[in-house]
Amino acid sequence: MTGLLILAFGLVLILEGLAYALAPSLVERLLQALRALTLDQRRLLGLSAVTLGVLLVWLARALGTQLGV
Repeated sequence: MTGLLILAFGLVLILEGLAYALAPSLVERLLQALRALTLDQRRLLGLSAVTLGVLLVWLARALGTQLGV
């Protein structure tokens, strides 16, 4: 389980790093757009991201179990 958490954290850092390395101006525009949202809108966006993440992890584990991985 610990190895899986380290793997997940590593993948997040890779994706975040790629965004900053390949499209820093896009990141700046995204941050400006986030600043324009209200706190409730940002909270809803965050909760939606968490929900999507949980669903993706569940799907990956379900498919992995079916494939014998």
